[in-house]
Amino acid sequence: MTHRVLVAGASGYIGRHVVEALLQRNYHVVAQLRAGAQWRLAHPKLECVYGELTESEQFLRDIEPCDLVISCLASRSGGARDARLVEYDANNRLLAVALKWGVQRFLLLSAICVQKPRLAFQKEKLRFEATLRESNLPWTIIRPTAFFKSLSGQIVRLKQGKPFFIFGNGTLTACKPIAEQDLATFMVEQLTHASAIGAILPIGGPGPAITPLGQAQLLGQLMQQPVKTRSLPPRLFLIAAAVLSPFGLVFSRARDQAEFLRIAHFYATESMLVWSEEAEAYSEGLTPESGSKTLSECYEQMIKGGVVSELGEHKLF
Repeated sequence: MTHRVLVAGASGYIGRHVVEALLQRNYHVVAQLRAGAQWRLAHPKLECVYGELTESEQFLRDIEPCDLVISCLASRSGGARDARLVEYDANNRLLAVALKWGVQRFLLLSAICVQKPRLAFQKEKLRFEATLRESNLPWTIIRPTAFFKSLSGQIVRLKQGKPFFIFGNGTLTACKPIAEQDLATFMVEQLTHASAIGAILPIGGPGPAITPLGQAQLLGQLMQQPVKTRSLPPRLFLIAAAVLSPFGLVFSRARDQAEFLRIAHFYATESMLVWSEEAEAYSEGLTPESGSKTLSECYEQMIKGGVVSELGEHKLF
């Protein structure tokens, strides 16, 4: 039997890859897209629906029910209001539809960073995770580490002869980044694994874990040129956030800017690896791996062919 799968957030960065992975495995896919989203993929088993889950789920109630639901919804900004609207409210609306359909699985794409929730978007992610776990639907929660895209933003700077920014000595944090296609494949595979029902699954790409300093060194090797680094103290983000916070009591923009600075500090000081409660430290060994594409391969491809844009296409320098 060919299952119908609703992919919420299909026009997003990971959602696109999930849709493609499902179609490759002969699923019938219903892709929920933002109003006005540009979508170039055409397939006989692909159905597109347009609407904003941050506003209403009514447009989903009018389609034929699906057997499976995958949520790739994620706040773009991380601001408090946006986090609530997307991470919690939109997912809640999606869950209401899934409950009405009585789906066989609700698979949620979350993030590894919720292990230490200090930020608005992390708390909203956890709030919905708890709601999903309390529902009577079979569920699976995926918590990926870092994406290649998030570790590639400085390649343009290096090609312009500018330094690679690090925080502290460049070894404060580490991660096992996973390729977007590999993450999508892992997610789709869980739909047929009974062991994934009721499971929270952290996942990274092929190891070993890499630090920001390691990223700079790797890029230097691949570009065959020395890479200069410039160190910034992470505390600068907290100082700036503290300055803005009083204005946030009156102005929402200042409140969001302060939150963005706290987000930057979090990622500058916390590793994207599984947290070991026993060791009270992040653990490379406890962080599962999946896929085959390495960060080195991604960097090499980007250096030779251009920077991968948000839509997964190549833009020349």
